[in-house]
Amino acid sequence: MDYVEQRMAQEAQKHAANPASTAFLTPLNLFLVAVLLYTTYVILRPSPPPVLPKEAPATVFRTFTPRTLLPFNGEDGAPVYLAVRGKVFDVTSGRNFYGPGGPYANFAGRDASRGLAHHSFDEDMLTKDLDGPLDPLEDLGKDELEALRDWEERFNSKYLVVGRLLAAGDEKAA
Repeated sequence: MDYVEQRMAQEAQKHAANPASTAFLTPLNLFLVAVLLYTTYVILRPSPPPVLPKEAPATVFRTFTPRTLLPFNGEDGAPVYLAVRGKVFDVTSGRNFYGPGGPYANFAGRDASRGLAHHSFDEDMLTKDLDGPLDPLEDLGKDELEALRDWEERFNSKYLVVGRLLAAGDEKAA
């Protein structure tokens, strides 16, 4: 017997002794086993516990004066509040409108009643004397009062009332 025949006989004996081990260890079978194991892991792996959203801090109903309302203008991440007819609304969720850079930004931290009644964003619609009496709105006409009521209804349906606006000095009597 020559060398080649001897070698073939040895290989035949190896395969005859353990044919399943060499037939199973083909690259395709190894790849399929890996895919099967990965798929099983993905299906059976434990899911992470659900993450609940953080609750917003509780808002306490409080009394504001024009001066104590002023810091709630949305700057430096502060909440955005504005007052309409004595009610202080948290309009932070509408920060794009009422916060810094928004079209209604001059009403943030202020009594917006007169400006909303007149459909005006002018600075002269805002109360100048922060320590004086509140604007009684007595000079508003029928159309302006109706517009103000519409705005107030819109705020009541959309935003949370967080307080009331009183003139400086009146908050101690309330």
